[in-house]
Amino acid sequence: MENIKVRCRSCNRELEGISGKTVSCGCPNMATIRNGVISAVDLSQVVMLNSMSNKSKSGVLTNEDLAFQEARRQRKVRRLDFEIR
Repeated sequence: MENIKVRCRSCNRELEGISGKTVSCGCPNMATIRNGVISAVDLSQVVMLNSMSNKSKSGVLTNEDLAFQEARRQRKVRRLDFEIR
């Protein structure tokens, strides 16, 4: 997993998040990265240089399975009528 990098505009210091540790710039804006969470007194003074990207897994279902599920989704519910005696 890639680390988050931000720049505090108040002090112009670049911060890189390290897993399990808190990283802070120390200026009055107090930009902080902790476990992938970015906080600051004024977040408009913080610029994201990169972010954690969520990579989606390739599909588990094959094309045949997807076609079957699509056909199944379009089936209608059949209503049964019973005689009441």
